[in-house]
Amino acid sequence: MSLDDLNREQKRQLRKMGALDEKGKPTRAQPTPKKKSDRVGVRQYLREVRDEMRKVAWPDRPEVKRYSIIVIITVVVYTALVGGLDFLFAELAQWFYST
Repeated sequence: MSLDDLNREQKRQLRKMGALDEKGKPTRAQPTPKKKSDRVGVRQYLREVRDEMRKVAWPDRPEVKRYSIIVIITVVVYTALVGGLDFLFAELAQWFYST
C-alpha cells in the first residue's frame, strides 16, 4: 500500500500521529515511552470509569425483555436444528455402515 492509496482524512490522521511530515513524506517516529507520571491512580481511574458509564445509553426493561426473548427463541431454534441434523446424519451413517 502506498501513500497514493490513502485518502485525505487518512493522511491527516497519519500527520497528526507523526507518521507523515508536513510535505506528506513518511517519517519514522520513535515511540515515546510512557512515564510513570503519565499513569493515573486507582481513584482517578475509577472516577473516569464512573463518568464514562454515565454516558452509556442503557436499555430500558421492555427492551431487555424483548431482546432476551429473541435470544432464547433463536438459541432453541438453532439447537433443534443442529440436534435434528445430528440425528439425521447419525441414522444415515448407521444405515450406511450397517452390515
